[in-house]
Amino acid sequence: MPGRPGASGLVLLTLFLVLLAGCGRESGSAAVQPPKGMPLPAPEKMAPGEPAKAFTLVGTDGEPFDSKTLEGKVWIGSVFFANCPGPCFRENQSISEILRELDDPSLIAVSLTCDPENDSPEMLRRYAERFEADPARWKFLTGDMAVIKEVANKTFLLPAEVGIHSERGVVFDRKGRLRGSFHLLQADRVREMKKLLREVLAEDREKEAA
Repeated sequence: MPGRPGASGLVLLTLFLVLLAGCGRESGSAAVQPPKGMPLPAPEKMAPGEPAKAFTLVGTDGEPFDSKTLEGKVWIGSVFFANCPGPCFRENQSISEILRELDDPSLIAVSLTCDPENDSPEMLRRYAERFEADPARWKFLTGDMAVIKEVANKTFLLPAEVGIHSERGVVFDRKGRLRGSFHLLQADRVREMKKLLREVLAEDREKEAA
């Protein structure tokens, strides 16, 4: 029968379990209170408020990305980083699944890195290839960390520090208004997010048909 692990073994086991728990501020089904000064997540479904403030970051092509190009689109916002030990990959798998299932050119995903020092446009381009991401529908963005934090905290209502983020995705309507926030690692929440996205995608079309 193998012996009990020594002190060094326990340290390694603890580190492994910490990595499994995730790199964000939320893991599994339990939400963790964000640090002081960080925003609380938006409700899963909410009435439209004011349009989001415009921002400019850098895309995988190295060119500036202006959020004004999202006008008239329904879009998903999220925060991640390429070297995340596991949860980010699963978070982005959920986004990839959503984009495949809701195959609508007016649905866009906007994923901000919270590790811009390491996540260059080229690094993000290679990362996007792992998901066979269509650059027309899925924008992986980097840039100045101060701008990323501003967008994450005040527009997405998600925490973001270097290497720290939420595992949620947020939904914006065609007028750039935040409409809901969902945990991307929970299948039932992803289903609810798809339901809201379908509703928001249909909104202006229903008005045009009336």
